[in-house]
Amino acid sequence: VVNSDKRLKTANNHTATHLLHAALREILGTHVEQKGSLVSPEHLRFDFSHFGKMSDEEIAQTEALVNKRIRENSPQEEEREMPLQQAKEIGAMMLFGEKYGDSVRVIRFGESVELCGGTHVKATGQIGLFKIVSESAIAAGVRRIEAITGESAEQFVDEQIAVLKSIKKLVKSPNDVIGSVESLIKENSELTKKAEFFGRERVKQIKTGLKSKIISEGGINRIAARVDVEDAGMLKDLAFSLKGEVENLFLVLGADIDGKPNLTVMISENLVKERALNAGQIVREAGREIEGGGGGQPFYATAGGKNVAGIERAIEKALSFIR
Repeated sequence: VVNSDKRLKTANNHTATHLLHAALREILGTHVEQKGSLVSPEHLRFDFSHFGKMSDEEIAQTEALVNKRIRENSPQEEEREMPLQQAKEIGAMMLFGEKYGDSVRVIRFGESVELCGGTHVKATGQIGLFKIVSESAIAAGVRRIEAITGESAEQFVDEQIAVLKSIKKLVKSPNDVIGSVESLIKENSELTKKAEFFGRERVKQIKTGLKSKIISEGGINRIAARVDVEDAGMLKDLAFSLKGEVENLFLVLGADIDGKPNLTVMISENLVKERALNAGQIVREAGREIEGGGGGQPFYATAGGKNVAGIERAIEKALSFIR
């Protein structure tokens, strides 16, 4: 039993591929040729030859032209047994590499003329609305358009309008939504810059405090502490900044970041070679104290875990490698 609703929607989408093909050749050029397609009741997919990504303007022009052809309500004109040579002479589109018999089925909708055996609408107006939802590359010189028609297109537009209405309410400026969003983006960018500045200043303060606590022993400048930082990035910045300023450094830092323990080990590269120390091995062992693990390079490694209460034990475990 054929589901009439699904057949109708499939016919809408299939016919839309004909209109889309013709529109692409008009907007982009006659080099456009169909390379494949998929049609279902829900959507359509059309693959075509083209040398580059379509611009937003080209997509909009293509969509507008297809919808114009839909509104023209061009009737289906079918020729079931047209000689192949005659079909070629009237400019009917054919699939490259496809083998055709001596007579072919030709389907015309206004400017669109193709050889096709599929199911079509009686007139283009039945399609209702055509909406492109994506354009992408699938191979060198081959692009793909995915689109929807009819009720699906209406639903898509309604959803986009609902999103726009929600944004208008959020920005509290219904008359200039774009301006309000741009203003918010600018404000956010400025706040981010300020936060980054304060973060850098915070790192400098912590670094100064840590340098005052250096313990020099056996040719090693040891720094070990639990620090208060906002994120792992600050912890990393601290480690590399200290590495650049303190010679023969053996650094172990622990931190509670959003309720999760973090451990960082930084070792001067000369100590790595001379003392056979490995930061990656050290954090793996020490990471057990915070019920976690990690790794990295011989001179720099990090670990994360679950048990914040084990941070001090993890620091002590790391220090045991040079005692």
